[in-house]
Amino acid sequence: MSYVAVYPVATPDTPNKVLTHFDDIAAILAEHGVRFERWQPSPIEKGASDAAMISAYQMQIDRLGYAQVQVLSITSDHPHKAELREQARKERRGEKDEVRFFIAGLGLFCLHIGDYVYAVRCEKNDLLMIPAGMAHWFDMGENPHFVALRLFHAGGEPELTGDSIASRFPGLDD
Repeated sequence: MSYVAVYPVATPDTPNKVLTHFDDIAAILAEHGVRFERWQPSPIEKGASDAAMISAYQMQIDRLGYAQVQVLSITSDHPHKAELREQARKERRGEKDEVRFFIAGLGLFCLHIGDYVYAVRCEKNDLLMIPAGMAHWFDMGENPHFVALRLFHAGGEPELTGDSIASRFPGLDD
């Protein structure tokens, strides 16, 4: 189930709000310029190629206006899953929007907004668009399983903030 948990930065162990209804999640994130959508599933065969997965959602991708799409896929048997998780759990900020659409599996995006962290658990059919300049990190969990589309414009890769805040907050498995 998708959700957003809102944590005060000062108390990372206890959220002061947890929302599970789609409309509530979308509304609270929209207050900060974050877009949360649920796309209708497209039929994709297991083991489909990257091109087939992109093609299945091409109409929605075109509607958003992103020129480039990349398929990200990590499973629990990935030989570098621990290193990839560690790198993704570092707070970063990008010059351009960060957009992910989950075709399968799940992941946890944490958005550092002022004195709060919004932990957004995304799952199959969820789209999350993080606006440029917003500090965030991602947790795929100890045993990751997700297939996601990364929609982007060339250039402007996110840069690490150097803040260790992510280490103080619960991850996907907590």
